[in-house]
Amino acid sequence: MTTQTSDLLAAAAPRTVDVVRGISDDQLDLPTPCRDYVVRDLLNHLFEVVVNFQGLAAKRPVEWAEKPDHLGEGWRDRFEVETDRLVAAWSHPSTLEGVSPGMGLPQTVVGGMALLDLTVHGWDLAVATDQPYQPAPEAVAELHGVVEQLGPTARKMGVFADPVTHPTTPTDRPDLAHLLIQTGRIPTWPTPTP
Repeated sequence: MTTQTSDLLAAAAPRTVDVVRGISDDQLDLPTPCRDYVVRDLLNHLFEVVVNFQGLAAKRPVEWAEKPDHLGEGWRDRFEVETDRLVAAWSHPSTLEGVSPGMGLPQTVVGGMALLDLTVHGWDLAVATDQPYQPAPEAVAELHGVVEQLGPTARKMGVFADPVTHPTTPTDRPDLAHLLIQTGRIPTWPTPTP
């Protein structure tokens, strides 16, 4: 990554935290742009990301198999705390050195994966719950390279769907629209593809 990962995470995090804070309990079962995930599922996944990527920053093994429900009392506040910890965990330059023992990828790519999830899932949750969302422009610019690098493998593994084009793709934020398309999303969701 060309900019310090923690700076990009620090720019992206408050925007996603604001979206999470804006989700009401009666919206937890709404559909999201992520196939098979309702809002509750996506929130739990994002909790798992912000917690596990703290460990990955320190090159510690993490457990992805457990799927706890993070949405107990005070979950919105806890999400903000864990997201702040994520930013802090990636702030030391040594976090970007070498290869992740748990992921088998360069640490710079692992940091980019955390940024990608925080940014794109922020959009997913915002559109699912009818909230405004403006991602950090510097994060979106950096993520194009991350998605280009990860895309083929992510599509093979079913993490990204194939890129989708839509005749009404928004032109007001072309960088964001392109990023969403490359991760298999429809930027005008929930409008279906024709």
